[in-house]
Amino acid sequence: MAQQLVSVPREAAGERLDRFLSKHVPGLSLERARALIDAGAVRIRGKKCQPTRKLWGGEDIELDRPEPRQSARPAPTGPVLPVLHDDAALVIVDKPAGLVVEPEGRAASVVDLLAAQRPPFDVEGRALPGVVHRLDRETSGCLAFARTDVAAAALLRAFQEKRVDKRYRTLVLGTPPARGRLEGPYSRDPRDPRRFTTRVPSARRAALSFEVLEQLGDVALLEVDLDTGRTHQVRVQLSEAGFPVLGDSLYGSEPARAHPAARALGRQALHAARLELPGIASEGLVRVEAPLPEDFQRALTLLRG
Repeated sequence: MAQQLVSVPREAAGERLDRFLSKHVPGLSLERARALIDAGAVRIRGKKCQPTRKLWGGEDIELDRPEPRQSARPAPTGPVLPVLHDDAALVIVDKPAGLVVEPEGRAASVVDLLAAQRPPFDVEGRALPGVVHRLDRETSGCLAFARTDVAAAALLRAFQEKRVDKRYRTLVLGTPPARGRLEGPYSRDPRDPRRFTTRVPSARRAALSFEVLEQLGDVALLEVDLDTGRTHQVRVQLSEAGFPVLGDSLYGSEPARAHPAARALGRQALHAARLELPGIASEGLVRVEAPLPEDFQRALTLLRG
């Protein structure tokens, strides 16, 4: 059990205790704040409180944080995750293709495996890594997780403030220009809720830039720089621009799915190659790179003849 002291600023006078805690203590939802108060884990001047107590400003709140709950799921079986960075605040792994990020059914997830392989974690009261961004099941590469509530809040803020640089490598069908930028509306496809599209009006925007690293016959190797981090964004925007990702079963064209390089790869040709974000446990930036995996290299070898 860890104890935390939370100082109430003068300007918070009149605010309810449960709502103040949920806004000012990372990892405390309103529901969890109320549960801790009801359990007697929140005190002011040594006395237990009610969730509806009005604060007067200037007081200190004593908060007992219980040990994180262990997962009730069976011990996961799966690959050892390659770790690109590990410190007291965050862990960045090189996610293998074929793994889901978060628990889903009985299959092992990156979250399960990382919790077992690289403890400790304490996020939202659970002994599990904090998920701040995601990669599709078939996408490989750099993926960051938070160790604590404070780190999760800092990472989320960095993504929201666009202080995170994400670069992808992908193989697309066609001959795109040497450099390009794609920007426009982004929304769930009204005809198919599994898909997203840029072809309907939407207040949400999506933007990326790309550069051709190598033209290999009818396939181009691109580096993609994401300005926004929308679900399926790279696959959607490149496909709708006429350059579908090889092996993409949802957005790719039939020629892109049936291409020999796509068959050699056996999945969508998308790899999160580089990640740069502000340090949390230390000053400066954290920069990592994930090398192209063997299946991606195999497809490149085939294309290079």
